[in-house]
Amino acid sequence: MGGMFPSAASAPGAANNLLNFLRAEDAALLAPHLKPFSSKPNAVLYHHGDHVGTVYFPCGATLVSFLISMEDGGTVETTMVGREGAVGGIVSQGKLPAFSQIMVQFGGEFLAMPVEALDAAKAKSRSLDNLFSRYADCLMAQMFQSTACNAAHGIEQRAAKWIIAAVDRTGELEVPLTQERLASMLGVGRSYISRIIQRMKRDGILSVRRGKLKIHDPKQLAARSCGCNDAVKAHFELILQGIYPADTDGCQTPLRASSGT
Repeated sequence: MGGMFPSAASAPGAANNLLNFLRAEDAALLAPHLKPFSSKPNAVLYHHGDHVGTVYFPCGATLVSFLISMEDGGTVETTMVGREGAVGGIVSQGKLPAFSQIMVQFGGEFLAMPVEALDAAKAKSRSLDNLFSRYADCLMAQMFQSTACNAAHGIEQRAAKWIIAAVDRTGELEVPLTQERLASMLGVGRSYISRIIQRMKRDGILSVRRGKLKIHDPKQLAARSCGCNDAVKAHFELILQGIYPADTDGCQTPLRASSGT
């Protein structure tokens, strides 16, 4: 099944779970249009107002964020997408300006295709159209949960949640993330994040290495977090079982998604 798509990277596990979830006949509709695409960290796939013409499927440890610009010039993350999903014209068929900025957090490989090609494929397959609609429901649920989390939970809980979500999606216990970037994602001052990271270092949860966070104790990290990641995972499993990366307690083996819808 995975061999039907062009290779996004040579490393094992550099796959996209949403694509791997497709039935063979649906995968065959998309495969001719999917092209490998590489991106470095901080690259912007879409700015606010850009024409949405390409669908991007993050592969392996690649991670992107939806960012909303604020009046003071800063940006706040509303959600992140990794190998479990896709960004750009998933339901809207493109032809609309992007509302948020979509930026590459962790650089790596994608598979990309024109929105028009995805739209044409969905017109030929009701199951394919249904799959992307269900994924869009999961993405919206994630945004709802993020909104509630920002309003109800403390900075330490949200920071731990963000790190756990990044580990889940990348399958790696070393996250290429600076404290400045984490503070920006959460919409808080760097001093708050610095104190939180120092406490986690002191308690043996993680260490900081040249712009990266190395997780040593995932269970303690989870204890510092809120339950928002679990709520998002539960919805993914209810709507699209097998898409969301597995909770492997620190195991770095990516999830193999099922082959049926």
